[in-house]
Amino acid sequence: MGISKLTTDKVKERMDIAEVVGDYVPLKKKGQNLWACCPFHGEKTPSFSLSPAKQIYKCFGCGKAGDPIQFIMDIEGVGFQEAIRHLAEKYGIEVEEDQDRTPEQDQAQNERESLFIALGFARDFFVKNLQSDEGRSIGLSYFKERGFTPSIIEKFDLGYALDGWDNMLKAAKSAGFQEDILLKAGLVLQKEGDPSRIYDRFRNRVIFTIHNISGKPIGFGARILTKDKNQPKYINSPETPVYHKSDVLYGMFQAKKAIRDKDNCFLVEGYTDVVSMHLSGIENVVASSGTSLTDGQIKLIKRFTNQVTVLYDGDSAGIKASLRGIDLLLEGGLNVKAVVFPDGEDPDSYSRKVGSEAFQAYLASNSRDFIGFKIGLYQEEYAKDPIRKAEVIREVVLSIGKIPDPIIRSVYAKEASNLLEIEEEIIHAELNKSILKTQKDFYNKQKQEIEAEEAIQEILPTEIETSFEEILRIQEREMVRILVNYGTQKLSEQEISLSSYLLSETEDLEFSTPVYARLLKLYRYALVKGLIPTVEYFIGLGDQEIQKEVIDLVTMRHEVSVHWADKHQIIINKESDDLSLTGYKTILRLKRKMVQKMMEEAKLKLKNAEMEKLPDQQIIGFQELYFELKKVQLEIDRELGIVIG
Repeated sequence: MGISKLTTDKVKERMDIAEVVGDYVPLKKKGQNLWACCPFHGEKTPSFSLSPAKQIYKCFGCGKAGDPIQFIMDIEGVGFQEAIRHLAEKYGIEVEEDQDRTPEQDQAQNERESLFIALGFARDFFVKNLQSDEGRSIGLSYFKERGFTPSIIEKFDLGYALDGWDNMLKAAKSAGFQEDILLKAGLVLQKEGDPSRIYDRFRNRVIFTIHNISGKPIGFGARILTKDKNQPKYINSPETPVYHKSDVLYGMFQAKKAIRDKDNCFLVEGYTDVVSMHLSGIENVVASSGTSLTDGQIKLIKRFTNQVTVLYDGDSAGIKASLRGIDLLLEGGLNVKAVVFPDGEDPDSYSRKVGSEAFQAYLASNSRDFIGFKIGLYQEEYAKDPIRKAEVIREVVLSIGKIPDPIIRSVYAKEASNLLEIEEEIIHAELNKSILKTQKDFYNKQKQEIEAEEAIQEILPTEIETSFEEILRIQEREMVRILVNYGTQKLSEQEISLSSYLLSETEDLEFSTPVYARLLKLYRYALVKGLIPTVEYFIGLGDQEIQKEVIDLVTMRHEVSVHWADKHQIIINKESDDLSLTGYKTILRLKRKMVQKMMEEAKLKLKNAEMEKLPDQQIIGFQELYFELKKVQLEIDRELGIVIG
């Protein structure tokens, strides 16, 4: 069933852009707006802006824009209905179903939402299996042996997959799920050579549910409890439309609040490490689930903190093999520390061995910044080998060179100099060489991309009209921007609104840019219906192209600081100070570009007429048209104060 309009209206009335986005990224106030590093693309300088007054967001880097509903749709990858359900749950609003929807419409829910429902069913099925005789004797016994409490089992949706070929499949089909959805969700498999034979992917294993950042199950990790050498220890869900391993960290849903509160994220390897640390009272922990770190996972951490502490098992060879992860974290703009456990221990085993209090104390006292950690790791190797020491210096310098912040780089260079007992100038010299090489590689890549683009441009038509079309588009955009931002305001010393003036002046003009032509049409239509076409009006239309364009038009990247006027006595004239003048000049600039375009068209027709040797009367007609248009342009230029040399 669909969600009723009443529920949707309640959500829209209650939702707040800062509260919604604040669940995903830390926000900082600057001027009238709130700012953050964009959660949709990697960046080190915040370009993601929220306007609490207008209840919209806009990223000046990647262009993403919308209201709180659109934000949930974008970040969770769900449809409108699921976004409303998500927000209703957040604000404690009871969801009422629309009784007018037909069964056919219910079945037409998009595939993505169907996958979430199927995965939710599987999660419930696995959890419930722990209460069966088989589940209690095998799955629950395993969890209890590891010290997992009932509350922890519930918190992480831990479960058990029964021994048998198709227990889950039968239960899902009985509940009305189609085999194709179960296949796409990664819950079942087709037998090789016999596609008609379908069976459960997870069998006779304990289950670790993998959640997305809002708590929906998107996949599963399953651990075998027998010592069957022919079976892998873990089986994980495959890539699906809702589960992309490179963008997911196990435990992030349970950890995100603690990570933000503690301003630190512990990074471990496995599922049980995460659960055991929660048992020890440490909730700001996530796991890479045994895979190499990816850019997507690093960006996910950066949404909540810039501080990462990597926890390593007590295995020197394994640590050295995984040091690439530290460089990736540094490159991603994160500050990195590391903790190494005693030989043969991991976070899970060590926390159970020493207890909660001692475990937390160990983390606090053994946390080292990445420079001290990395140098300490190789100290024995280079103590009696100068050549190895030179290699370690270069490795350390390469890591420092990954850090984007030059001040932090300088601090670490000084520390490396002290620890390695080598002149700081040598460290800086090597660091500069490393950075220059990185920059050279980057610029070479950019140069290749530019050359490729130029090669493409060379084979494209370069008609003069193209530049005028672009300039005209800019002027059309400017007119619509003024209309959307100030249209309802009255002009000084006049009774008419700015929108009435602008719309009357453009009544006979045809806009060449489709989206601006549509916006003008929608604006006129709203006025005829007696509606005030505000930003909220356009966003509420549900037209994503119009929504994005309107947000672009009303969002400014930079604000003039109040201190310019208050402290420095510098007065900055704003376009809103005199809307009569702003509107007048906006119309003149638009008409000027339209006239120039008509002049170029007339000039082209004249050229073609001369080449084709048309009658003199036609040629003279084109000449007269051109000069008449030129007079109009000069008149507009005088009004705008443009001096033509």
